[in-house]
Formats: sequence, structure tokens, C-alpha cells
Amino acid sequence: MFTGLVEGLGEVTAIHHLGNDLRLDIKPLFVFDKPIIGESVAINGVCLTVEKAENSLLGFYASHETLLCSNIKLLKTKSLVNMERALALGARLGGHLVSGHVDTLGIVSSLKNSGNSKIITIQYNSEFAKYIIPKGSIALDGISLTVNACGIDYLTVNVIPETWKVTSIVTWNIGQQINIETDMIGKYILRSQFIEENQTKKSKIDENFLRENGFFI
Repeated sequence: MFTGLVEGLGEVTAIHHLGNDLRLDIKPLFVFDKPIIGESVAINGVCLTVEKAENSLLGFYASHETLLCSNIKLLKTKSLVNMERALALGARLGGHLVSGHVDTLGIVSSLKNSGNSKIITIQYNSEFAKYIIPKGSIALDGISLTVNACGIDYLTVNVIPETWKVTSIVTWNIGQQINIETDMIGKYILRSQFIEENQTKKSKIDENFLRENGFFI
């Protein structure tokens, strides 16, 4: 579990293709104290497992499924990525609950200045519109942000100078693909409503049905 508060940037130093999968070597560009083999780290909002930790480098494995649904497959040597270690129990939850499981990819369609901030518009598949609400939480490449406004296939966020400075947003360009993870709580609520509605639908088999079909004389 993560919060969407990026701890720092990492630089991809090597990419090893393994059929449909790949391994990444990433050098944290911040103090990454005592890395543990097997721990979870969010890389651009994707939960990956540390496979090696040596010579200031961390090694991660990304499966074919991860590559299909995220922008990890687009990374190159020297790419900058957002990094966040898993949330410790009892720690402050400064962003929102982020699972590290990407829902869909979005595309940067607009980058505009607004005072000292940036207004960024992201286009996405309208299938996911039901999970996104104005002033709700969204994780973009693992960064916890607030949705300013949204439509059936787009959302806008306001990026303050500090976030711009310490995350990979500074490298975003028009047309760039961005990992989107929608609000976890909203997804659970909608799923619960769906199950409840389907469980409470009345059966078509009632007394009238049985009588009309000759079960009652």
C-alpha cells in the first residue's frame, strides 16, 4: 500500500528484456535507506518487488501483464521514474490510499501555466469515468493529485511548484502515456453496489409464472 507521495526520482540505468517480461535496474537519486530484498516499491505508481540491491542500484522484475497495462514498457535507459516505498503502519497518510495496481493508461493532452502552477489535462478511456469525480483523488504515475474537473474521457489536475520540482511531471510532454490508478475506495463502493443490486433482483419464477406454466391447477 502506498500514499502517492513520491519520495524521490530514480534513473533507469539498464533494461533487460526476457521474452515478454523485463528486468529494470534503477538508481535512486535520493537517500534510499537500507533497501530490503522482497520489499514493494512503487515505480511510476506500479507496485514492483526489489529483486536485488547492490552498488546503489535496485533491480526490479516486470511481468508481461504489468507491461500490458502500464507505461513501464516505454521506459528507456536514463528515464526518470517516481519512487515511493510501501506505507509503514502508523505512518502519516499524507496523500490517499494507492495500491500500486494501474487501472488504465492516460495521455497528456494539455500543459498550461496557471500562476506558478501547471494545469494538466489527461485523456483516458471513458470506461473508467465512473471512478473519477471532481475534487476526488487520482494517482498519475504514482503521484497523488486532486481532480480539478473531469468529463467522460478527460480530467484536469493542478500541479503545484513543489510537485513539479520533485517528480517526473517535469519531463511530461503532450502525447505522453501516463499510468492512472483511480480511487480505491470509490471502486469498492461501486463494486459493492453492483453486487447488492444483482443479489436483490427478484426472481422471475414466482407464483404467477408457475401457474401460467401449468405447475398449479
